[in-house]
Amino acid sequence: MRFATIETGQGPLFGVVDGDQFVAAPADVLAMTPDLASAIAAGKLAETGAAILARGERHPLAGCAMAPVIPNPQKVFCVGLNYHEHRAESGRTKPTEHPVIFTRYANTLLGHGQPVPKPAESDAVDYEAELALIIGKPGRRISPDRAWDHIAGYTCFNDVSMRDWQNHTHQYAPGKNFVGSGPLGPVMVTPDELGNPAPLRICTRVDGRVVQDATISDMIFSIPEIIAYVSTFSDLQPGDVIATGTPGGIGFRRDPKVLLVDGTVVEIEIERIGILRNPVRNEADL
Repeated sequence: MRFATIETGQGPLFGVVDGDQFVAAPADVLAMTPDLASAIAAGKLAETGAAILARGERHPLAGCAMAPVIPNPQKVFCVGLNYHEHRAESGRTKPTEHPVIFTRYANTLLGHGQPVPKPAESDAVDYEAELALIIGKPGRRISPDRAWDHIAGYTCFNDVSMRDWQNHTHQYAPGKNFVGSGPLGPVMVTPDELGNPAPLRICTRVDGRVVQDATISDMIFSIPEIIAYVSTFSDLQPGDVIATGTPGGIGFRRDPKVLLVDGTVVEIEIERIGILRNPVRNEADL
């Protein structure tokens, strides 16, 4: 099943994507689970989805303003340098025993189709295609063999990075937390529909040009390893987001560089999940 969240005049509204339609959660569903994170926490996504499809109001998906598929995660974790090609282009050839983890704030997240603000303070705005996991069951010290049971679904993520701010010091946070720099969506696809994500293709297009192209199986640390590691130091909760890293081909390491400017359109596509498309606009013009 494919879930999404849209923007309305009364705030975000979650529902199910059925073909080219968005089916909004009806009032009785919203009374029990007002957003997608709480629906995940309730542990009955299949039943919730069926109720939405049976009784929800239908809208053309093309006319909906998309919100981040999870607008209000308690935690957003990101994995750095998790593809060999990206590690090599970053000059980090030495292997690490553990995954590189950094965090984002929820207010950095952005919906499909919404403009990514290019801040005046950065002239090195870059893209990063990533597969993001949405946590379904709470857990601490989750073993790798149980990790799959804690995933509610998968979505696309663009870890837009201000490389100059990222490189101010050895801490990533400033370059990864500009407001509106983390498009997430357009949908969350449940594991029963997606299956094993390892063979799926992940790619980025900038103004139609393919600049990243890999498969999920190229990751250095696997999905179970990432969940096991993160859950050792943090209690994972339903709706938490884990972005699993980007392949090689980032714009900052290209010659010449391919950086995001006003008017650029970025598409992150993951096979069988969909296309996350966002234009870039000067923040002062938004």
